Amino acid sequence: MKRIYLLLAVICYSCATAVSQPLKVGHVNSVELLQLMPEIKKADSSLLAYQKQLEEANQTMLSEYQAKLTEYQKGEATMADAIREVKQQEIADLQRRITDFQQTAQDRFQAKKEELYTPILKKAEDAIKAVAKESGYSYVFDTSAGAVIYAQPSDDIMHLVKKKLGLK
Repeated sequence: MKRIYLLLAVICYSCATAVSQPLKVGHVNSVELLQLMPEIKKADSSLLAYQKQLEEANQTMLSEYQAKLTEYQKGEATMADAIREVKQQEIADLQRRITDFQQTAQDRFQAKKEELYTPILKKAEDAIKAVAKESGYSYVFDTSAGAVIYAQPSDDIMHLVKKKLGLK
């Protein structure tokens, strides 16, 4: 019986101690943090170069299309029916290739963006989580997301995360 009372006393004490400890809340602006990371600048320039390559390829195809269309329009009146049909088919095929390329280019651009930014975002998230854990924060809000409409004052942990990432 004494053991039960002792066990109940320990449980009550544990619960009271856990409840009496206040939650520690912090916030960080992840957009600002990412802009400070040198990896983002490198990823941005790589993505811009990739986008330029895709745009150049698209422009080459559009120029080829325009040249074939102009050639067809100039000679359409004097072409034999069989040649006219072949030329029309060539132009239609080129239009489909351009449309397919544009869709593929968008998909590849998005995949490249994810490939470049995912590790950077993970690094920032891991640093935020590590700082929160090391500093005893129960919750950390991202102020750049704008999801928190009101919150009681909390600690800005940006300087701690920057330190963790070796940023100034």
